[in-house]
Amino acid sequence: KVTAQTRGVRNNNPGNIDYNKANDWQGQLGLEIKVGASTPRFARFDTPENGIRALGKLLLTYQRKHGLKTVEQIISRWAPSNENNTRAYADAVARAMQVTAHANINLGSVTMLRPMVEAIIRHENGYNPYVRGEIDEGVRRALA
Repeated sequence: KVTAQTRGVRNNNPGNIDYNKANDWQGQLGLEIKVGASTPRFARFDTPENGIRALGKLLLTYQRKHGLKTVEQIISRWAPSNENNTRAYADAVARAMQVTAHANINLGSVTMLRPMVEAIIRHENGYNPYVRGEIDEGVRRALA
């Protein structure tokens, strides 16, 4: 049985990052291509690794520039409650990271950034279609 690709996977944008032409992401191809009834909204990337890189870079920006220190603060910005069950999302990510949603975390290391990236990919797409090396490379690029 073949699983239909989610929007995030199809766009090589597993974090479902909104397209903004001001963000000159490495490997960004522009706005997603309209499929069916969906309204184009998200960025499209050339490779999964560059989409994962952008996801990691954005999380690092939330922490470094905006001072967001906890999973709850980061996910509240990533997935606002007007579009998501932010509490459930933050709890799922925190569980995957083996921390509490209110604990201070430092995403500047692969040991914290990688599990957060992976948990977001699973939450946004319903599954993680990537092999370990693709996530490792995307996270490595984000931290470079």
